[in-house]
Amino acid sequence: MSDDEDEEHVTLGEHTPVEGAPLARVSSRLTWPKAKSDIVGREGDTVIRTPGGPQELAAVLESVDETHFERRQEFESHVRAVIGTGPIPTADE
Repeated sequence: MSDDEDEEHVTLGEHTPVEGAPLARVSSRLTWPKAKSDIVGREGDTVIRTPGGPQELAAVLESVDETHFERRQEFESHVRAVIGTGPIPTADE
């Protein structure tokens, strides 16, 4: 199974599927600094894991006022301010 396939459906433990990619994996594929519009163009359709369930990155970034990110940590901080932190829900098989 390729990394791209793993991003869409990951199994934790025996039978606990989790939808979406971790935010850190998505941000690690980018080079910094990066404009928000560039991130949306490249990774906007990527579904990320959030405490509220899987969401497209582009939809999350609509709620971020910042238009340019100097560092990966800055980007992740702004995204986490929108999505929150906490346990990621699992899907039923």
